[in-house]
Amino acid sequence: MAIPLFNSIASWLLKKRYHQIELFLKYPAEVQEEVLQQLMDFAEDTEVGKRYDFQSIDKYEDFRNRLPIVSYEEIEPMIERTRKGEQNLFWPTAIKWFAKSSGTTNAKSKFIPVSTEALEDCHYKSGKDLLCLYLNNNEDSQLFTGKSLRLGGSKELYQDNGSFFGDLSAILIDNMPLWAEFSSTPSNKVSLMSEWETKLKAIIKESTQENVTSLAGVPSWMLVLLNNVIEETGKDHLFQVWENLEVYFHGGVSFNPYKDQYKKLLPRKGFKYYEIYNASEGFFAIQDRNGADDLLLMLDYGIFYEFIPMDTYGTEAQKAIPLWEVKENVNYAIVITTNAGLWRYKIGDTVRFTSTDPYRIKITGRTKHHINVFGEELIIENAEEALKSICKKTGSEIKDYTAGPIFMEGKEKGAHEWIIEFRKPPEDLAYFTEFLDNALKSLNSDYEAKRYNNITLKMPKVHIARENLFYDWLKAKDKLGGQHKIPRLSNKRDYIEELLQMNK
Repeated sequence: MAIPLFNSIASWLLKKRYHQIELFLKYPAEVQEEVLQQLMDFAEDTEVGKRYDFQSIDKYEDFRNRLPIVSYEEIEPMIERTRKGEQNLFWPTAIKWFAKSSGTTNAKSKFIPVSTEALEDCHYKSGKDLLCLYLNNNEDSQLFTGKSLRLGGSKELYQDNGSFFGDLSAILIDNMPLWAEFSSTPSNKVSLMSEWETKLKAIIKESTQENVTSLAGVPSWMLVLLNNVIEETGKDHLFQVWENLEVYFHGGVSFNPYKDQYKKLLPRKGFKYYEIYNASEGFFAIQDRNGADDLLLMLDYGIFYEFIPMDTYGTEAQKAIPLWEVKENVNYAIVITTNAGLWRYKIGDTVRFTSTDPYRIKITGRTKHHINVFGEELIIENAEEALKSICKKTGSEIKDYTAGPIFMEGKEKGAHEWIIEFRKPPEDLAYFTEFLDNALKSLNSDYEAKRYNNITLKMPKVHIARENLFYDWLKAKDKLGGQHKIPRLSNKRDYIEELLQMNK
């Protein structure tokens, strides 16, 4: 009787939060303006607050005109001072946690400050809201009768000059509220193991003994785990391992390339998929409807949002706008001001709004992860949509991929070069390549214009990767597991050259 009772109480408490969510749905601009004012009031006596005289700012236009938009490189010296013990530089409460950013395979790491306020009012609040929205849409859910199988980063926390750094997931697990730890598997000890392949076996050993009702993690790495579960248990699908599994909460990379593979592992019509949008810098958006492919922007997490239209991004005409000025179906770069002391910070992600009442978004890619060598403006959203349609047409399945440019040489035209690891390869690679080209043309008019009569771009060049190429590539860089991601598109040839070399 204890577990069903706990399920009922937890569901009731989480649903109460929905009334607060309805407040920012009704008054989005007012809630965002209040968030900004509270952040400035709280930080007015910090070094940043005094430099820009936060005390005298009482409207958004002053904030926008006075504070510059910054990248990580521009604030790194101040973050390093904080890591060495100085405080009250960009946030008034002590910053002792730093999320070591591991979004891609770049060698240089970022150390993103994580305040107590960010932990409580953003990251943990979002976890509760995710459950709140899910339960609000699924009143017969039995989520709390079992545990959530979480798959976080594979790095332990390290201490340096009195501060701690590691994957964000490790910081969250280390500070996790008792209620969250009680309802999760594997144990904190296993979750924080640093060696991925050993950790994988330990997770399988622990979690297959539990009644798992939900999954949470990055799709690419979760798929590795789940395929290993099937292999270890000898079962045909995951419901033979966890009969009461009802939802997978996913984020970090696009789900499109993996969806069909998950449906084979989870062949139950009523099974739910819920997407989230979080990063080391904060938690931003949650899927708020069953079966939706867009996410509700969460406006009361101590984060103030601004957006730069991508057609002016990085130019002299660049200008950030507040939430209440955005338009639907425009590609924007996100700028955030947060309750961990990031002020007008470019996080490097791009989104477009599918709705402005309420504000819902789709993640379209990264400001740095696109191909625009020839003016084609190919973004990750285009690539994912094209590959999804090709797989459906050819019956193929993609495990991982990356693409980069082939630069023009003399009279030789440019092109895009792809290396794709298939779980199920196409029967005819030439047909696959032609379909990829045509799909990209239909999705992106700039690409189509550059491909017209081979005026600038030739037909794409596609290589089939050997089995486990991307896994071995990440392993060689000590970037297996958790939050590490394959860079999908690049304006340079660095990634593709390394992979082609390893593919020989």
